[in-house]
Amino acid sequence: MASMGVTAAVTEEQVAFYRENGFVQVDDVISPATVAALRQALDATYRDDAGGIHTSARDSAYAKVLDQRVNVWRDHPVVREHVFDRRLAEMARRLAGVRAVRLWHDQALYKQPGDSKPTPWHQDLPYWPMAEPGALSLWLALDDVDEHNGAMSFVPGSRRVGSLPGINLVHPEDIFAMVPGGALAGVKPVLCRLRAGSCTFHDGRTFHAAGANHTAAPRRAMVTIYMPEGTTFNDKGHIVTDPLGLRPGQALAGEAFPILAEA
Repeated sequence: MASMGVTAAVTEEQVAFYRENGFVQVDDVISPATVAALRQALDATYRDDAGGIHTSARDSAYAKVLDQRVNVWRDHPVVREHVFDRRLAEMARRLAGVRAVRLWHDQALYKQPGDSKPTPWHQDLPYWPMAEPGALSLWLALDDVDEHNGAMSFVPGSRRVGSLPGINLVHPEDIFAMVPGGALAGVKPVLCRLRAGSCTFHDGRTFHAAGANHTAAPRRAMVTIYMPEGTTFNDKGHIVTDPLGLRPGQALAGEAFPILAEA
């Protein structure tokens, strides 16, 4: 994708906003040509039912909330080039304030039209087998997103409550009821409307949610998840780590989790 690529970088103001709030919006982060190439790659993945690791059956209740595949980079060169783009990883490294970041995994996300369901309020870190916090996601819109087709919302400062139990995304509990002392009472969520090619970054402990897709077209997004160098395995089951035979306390490193940016 020599003629495509990244068209933005995070500013000092955006770094400060992320560290205060646990999320940040970055507009027009990739070129229209890159958006088109990624759309084509994701559409081929879904049309041919090939590429990446399926996390659920296509017709399952879970897929109506999140129809997704992970580690698509292993099968599609266009996705690999995007996921491995050092300029994007450097944004994540600066936001997190760490020496280096590794790839955890990517996610190709479709929120299908029709019988789409909202994605309930949750944190990401409870689902990941990481002993330490600090991992963050780049959520890239490949279609314009707003309140009509599943734009993301975030609760500012919510990562400060720490990692809570994972939420059942099909039959969700109220995560706010789990917050000690009502620490987030009165904090207003922020809806992030994005043009295709824009993105958000959010910490794995930040509360976030997305509405249902009420339009006639799928809402497509590409997610890249970064983790600080030195993050270790906590022995929790996960589709990515289950085949690797990792020991508790072992670093998530090596070919499966390459370094994407370092100072």
